[in-house]
Amino acid sequence: MGHIISIANQKGGVGKTTTTVNLAASLAAMKKKILMVDLDPQGNASMGAGIDKHNLQLSSCDVLLGDVRTQEAVLRAPEAGFDVLPANSDLTAAEVGLMNIPMREKRLSLALSSSREHYDFILVDCPPSLNMLTLNALVAADGVLIPIQTEYYALEGLSALMNTVNQIQSHLNPGLVIEGFLRTMHDPRNNLAIDVSTQLISHFKEGVFNTIIPRNVRVAEAPSHGKPILLYDKSSRGATAYLALASELMRRHRMRNSELKQA
Repeated sequence: MGHIISIANQKGGVGKTTTTVNLAASLAAMKKKILMVDLDPQGNASMGAGIDKHNLQLSSCDVLLGDVRTQEAVLRAPEAGFDVLPANSDLTAAEVGLMNIPMREKRLSLALSSSREHYDFILVDCPPSLNMLTLNALVAADGVLIPIQTEYYALEGLSALMNTVNQIQSHLNPGLVIEGFLRTMHDPRNNLAIDVSTQLISHFKEGVFNTIIPRNVRVAEAPSHGKPILLYDKSSRGATAYLALASELMRRHRMRNSELKQA
């Protein structure tokens, strides 16, 4: 049964899409069966995986509105080794359409229920806002991974996201856990970055991933070539970091499963 992880933070530019694409590729490189769900109308995750968002027959919009089943809209990332439920600007219309649909906050959960058995992990790239699409992603998820840029204002707005997670745990998805807080775009030469990193550990302790994603030009370049960093430059610091994140995520996943069996 596939473990669903939503990558969320309503603050833009913190590395959500970059993390979703590169974590998917890293897990796939470790022989895991991966579905990446693009739930952002910008469609950047789709493009970053090598899929042309301008030339889609079906997308996550059609799935959310119940027009097609998930597997009918899934495409194979050309080189990356994982499946993609792609998105484009049609998702903006889907968000409006969802307002008048029964069980509107559970549409993604229902849509993915028949696909979970085909994958080890399903990663959902959320839009940079706490809207109906993000709500669907969090209700569908087993866990939420929160990327945080180690720069000024990093913690701004995090309380709103945590409140949303708590409300969803209380009313819609009691099984939702926080997979971890991921430090992104980190520059160890920057005193502010070090201070923010220290603050995060002070606030969230073991909830912070040990893996840190460095600020890396090659990671920034990769999306323009429609490739995850592993395919664009596997020897780069960014590629090494995302492989380490995939390993740490699987290790945490195994430990949590072991604890649940013992409980």
